[in-house]
Parts: sequence; C-alpha cells; structure tokens
Amino acid sequence: MNRYNPISKLPLAIKQYLIITGNYWVFTLTDGALRMLILLHFYQLGYAPLALAMLFVFYEVFGVITNLVGGWLGARIGLNKTMNSGLFLQVFALLMLAMPNEHLSVFYLMTAQALSGIAKDLNKMSAKSSIKLLVANVPVDESKNSTQERLFKWVALITGSKNTLKGVGFFLGGYLLTTVGFQGAVLFLAVILTLVAVFSVVLLKNDFGKAKFKPKFSDVFSSSSSLNYLAAARLCLFASRDVWFVIALPVYLASQLNWSHQSIGAFFALWIIAYGLVQAYAPALFSRTKSLNNKEKSTEVNGRLVATWCSILAAVTFALLISLHFTQQTEIILIFGLFIFGSVFAVNSSLHSYLIVSMAKDDGVSMDVGFYYTANALGRLLGTILSGFLYQSFYKSNDGLLVCLFASFLLVIVSAYFIKRV
Repeated sequence: MNRYNPISKLPLAIKQYLIITGNYWVFTLTDGALRMLILLHFYQLGYAPLALAMLFVFYEVFGVITNLVGGWLGARIGLNKTMNSGLFLQVFALLMLAMPNEHLSVFYLMTAQALSGIAKDLNKMSAKSSIKLLVANVPVDESKNSTQERLFKWVALITGSKNTLKGVGFFLGGYLLTTVGFQGAVLFLAVILTLVAVFSVVLLKNDFGKAKFKPKFSDVFSSSSSLNYLAAARLCLFASRDVWFVIALPVYLASQLNWSHQSIGAFFALWIIAYGLVQAYAPALFSRTKSLNNKEKSTEVNGRLVATWCSILAAVTFALLISLHFTQQTEIILIFGLFIFGSVFAVNSSLHSYLIVSMAKDDGVSMDVGFYYTANALGRLLGTILSGFLYQSFYKSNDGLLVCLFASFLLVIVSAYFIKRV
C-alpha cells in the first residue's frame, strides 16, 4: 500500500527551499559548535581571552572577501555550486582541526578559521540569495499573503532559525568536548556535514541562481545609491553590536563579575537562541491587520520603518549605558538589558535582511546580496577590533564596558542616519 507523502505534493520551489534551509541549519549548527569547541578547548590550554579572540580575526577578514567574490561567483556558476562548495570547505576545515594538540599552532588555527569563514559566507550568501528566486516561483494566494509578505516571512524564518541553531551549536560544542574530546568532536561534525553535502549535491537543482549575463568582477560594487546606504547602515548596525558584545562583554563577565567560562558560554547560547526566535517572529509584528473599513492591510517595510526601530535600539543602548553607570546592580541590569537589546536588535536585523533580498535584482541576485553582506562582515570585523582596543584602553579604570557601550550608541545613531536615506 502506498503511503501518502505530503512533501511530494509540494511545488518544486518549496522543495528547493526546504533543502537549502536544511543545508543552512546543519551548517550553522556545526559552525556554532566549532566556535564553542575552540573557545573552551584553547581556554583550557591557557589561551587568554584576547588571544582567543585573535584566532577568529581571519574568520571575519575572509568573510569580507568571500561575500564580495562569492556573490560574483554565484551569478556566474550558480548558487547550488557556491552552497555545496561552502559545505565541503567546512568539512575540510573541521578535518584540519582533528590533528593532535601539539600540531595546532596559532597560525594553523587561524588558517583553519579562515577556511571556515569562507565556507560560512558562501553558504549564507547562497541561502539568502536563493530565497529571492524561489519565492517568485510559488503561486500566491491573495487571500493569505502577497509575494512580498511571503518573502519577508521566508527570510525571517531562515535568518531567525539560523541564529537559534547557532545557540544550540554552542551547547552541542560544549557537550561534545566533555564527552568525546576536541578531536573526536570535530570528526563527528565533519561526518555529519559530509552526509548533508552529498545529499545537497544530489538534490539541489543545477545552475540555480546563475545569471543570464556573464557579470564582470567590477559589477559586484553596487551602483544603486539606496543599496549602498543600506549596506552602510548594516555595517554600522553590526559594528554597534560587536563593539561591546564580542570581546568586552565576555571579558567583563569573567574578570569583573567572576563568571566561569562555562557559565558565559551557556548564557551567550541562551541569548543567541532567544535572539533567533525574535528574528523569526518579527514578520508577525508587521502582518496584516483589520482597518476601520474592515479591509486588511500590512505595514510597509521601508527605510523609514527601519530607521524608527534603529532609533528604538539607540534608546535601549543609551538607557543600558546610563543604568550601568549610575547603579550598583550591574549583574541584573546586564542580564535583563542584554535580552532587551537583543530583542530590538533582532527586529532591526530581520527588517534589514528582508530589505536587501527585496531590493536585489532578480538576475544576478547573489551579487547584490554578496555586496551587502560584505558590509555586514566589515561591520563585525570593525566591531571586534574596536571591542578589544577600547576595552583594553580603559581596562584599568574599569570603564571599558561603558566606553564600548557608548561607541555602540554612536554607531546605532549613524546607522539610523544611513537607513533613512534608503
């Protein structure tokens, strides 16, 4: 007797979306686990927090380059090939780390992280670009969602779930390190990702996302002023998060509040999971509502709306800064303040992610998305460097975290200025 298979009845575009989302989910899980494995394992080997942060510099630097080049490659050879390349490259990076500890020099670790950074951004750029093309091929039920509303929901789902799974990956990395050790953990992750990569090669449609024209490399730099302003706003937005979140906060929790390294990892994992859930839920805040004449309408997502939410983020950051400066309940304020900051930041990030996919050209979509996420990676890199520099510069006066928060506030203000011009 034939069993009913609901997946077989789905449109091809939705099947492809499910495959891409599955790829992205598993990759993100391994990426989060790998970051926590490196942090915990090499902390145990005696690496200082700032030295640990330096291990990830190549990860961010090569992310910048990959987004720029990867968008161009995706338009020339197809998004299926760039996505699968990212999966196999991550497998190779994991296998590099399966060496005995005595062979894992700092430069070797940075090289492995560089490959992992390239793999991550190839995978992310391919996944985000694919949604633009897939949603256009799904029949629209006007009584439910317009194409743009569906696009917003699909982008929010893949972005929010990615961050939630990254948090789960933090837990997974800690668990694997405890149970099977560092080398066993990276081998386990490599095997899982290899299986996913093989299925992806078999199931993903050939030449998906390949541009009809053969773009020159110079075409990766956007000629659209709106997209350039959006990219500048994204750069400042993510720099505003990482300037206090990446180095300053974990070092402050360890050195000033005496949190254990495991407690810091668990807290960050819970924060990222909550952050991802808010991202995925964000479209519900702007979904269709009944108006006075009983007609349904939805909030238009544009630069003005995003600027409003960016201003709310600036207010939250400033309130957190003032509260930490004038009160003694530092631990309580940081915990609750972080979750409020993360929730508002998640809405901003979700709106940004939708805008770039919506604004990107259909033909060669990966080039616009790649250019935009180049700015995203530059923002993370800038935030990471500023976080270490500012915190260390004001460490002796115990004002490092406050200075980083003030820098975050200024960067959010600049981001709001740019986004209003989109």
